[in-house]
Amino acid sequence: MGTTDVRVDVKLNKHVWSRGIRSVPRRVRVRIARKRNDDEDAKEELYSLVTVAEIPAEGLKGLGTKVIDDED
Repeated sequence: MGTTDVRVDVKLNKHVWSRGIRSVPRRVRVRIARKRNDDEDAKEELYSLVTVAEIPAEGLKGLGTKVIDDED
């Protein structure tokens, strides 16, 4: 996404390590959001936030990429 500053959400970290070190999940569906950095002394103005994506009840078949404008 063009950013070198990548931050992993706490929920994603807990999901990856939920089954222990020996049986880590093979696939994890993630959502990557590019956000503006509010720190004044930051090297870059943008960072990428990686979170766990919710799996819909109807299943994963036919899903594609969605562009979401997230205004915080």
